Amino acid sequence: MIKKELLDILACPQCKGPVELTADENGIVCRACKLLYAIRDNIPIMLIDEAKPLAETKP
Repeated sequence: MIKKELLDILACPQCKGPVELTADENGIVCRACKLLYAIRDNIPIMLIDEAKPLAETKP
C-alpha cells in the first residue's frame, strides 16, 4: 500500500498535475492526462511510456 505522504508529493510526469490512488489501490491516476500508472511491489511506476490510457466509465 502506498503511504499518503508519498501520494501527496507525487505528480504526473507528463503534466506535473495532481494524481490520486485508484479505488482498488493498484494504480495511480492522472485525471487531466487520463493516464493510469501501475503500482508494482508497492512502488509506483511513474514513467510516461509505462502509463496506460484511462478507460472512461462515464457515458
